[in-house]
Amino acid sequence: MLDRRVFLHLAAWLGQWPAGPGLHVVRSHRRARPAWDGRLRPAVAVTAGGSTVLSVAADRVEAVRALVRGRPPGEWLPVLPAAVGMPDFTAHTSVFRWCADPAPLPEVGEWVPPTLPGLPPWLRLFDREVLVVRGADGAYRAGVGVKRHDAYGHELAVGTVPTARGRGLARRLVAQAARRVLDEGAIPTYLHDPGNAASARVAEAAGFPDRGFTAFGVFPR
Repeated sequence: MLDRRVFLHLAAWLGQWPAGPGLHVVRSHRRARPAWDGRLRPAVAVTAGGSTVLSVAADRVEAVRALVRGRPPGEWLPVLPAAVGMPDFTAHTSVFRWCADPAPLPEVGEWVPPTLPGLPPWLRLFDREVLVVRGADGAYRAGVGVKRHDAYGHELAVGTVPTARGRGLARRLVAQAARRVLDEGAIPTYLHDPGNAASARVAEAAGFPDRGFTAFGVFPR
């Protein structure tokens, strides 16, 4: 059975969930509003069990329905950015995971402001505390940011500097951040490229199994 928080997150994030078999293009006001980082996400979709919900802004629904009708995703996904009015954006696909029971890994990071000197640029996009590991010299080693898409689903993003990889920092940070998200009443989610084996291993080790859900959409480069 789908976790109720996942159900509510998908319904809020996409504008509709679930749907019947096939591809369903639906409208959502969220596609015309800035997302967690202040930038647009003009198309977002999730596929599960032969059903896909593709969420776009209300004024793009008919154009996107005409684009996808009778065509496989491999044909229309590359041109979806233009169809939603953002030709300079990119379309990509991710494995969509979530976790209700994080792995009992020891905590390793500390929550700090994203404005802390020395953090990488990608962590500075967040407007709330980020979870980081720093070395004895105070230099950044690894970190997690939380994308609060809505009240029900908070996506985790993790990064580790090359010299600190292979030490299990990422999986411990992800599990630690997941526990905090659950304490806040939301479900932690984790998205990664299907070909990124290292990210998949982090997810599995932290307690985020692959349940066969796929997310795709149009995002800023």
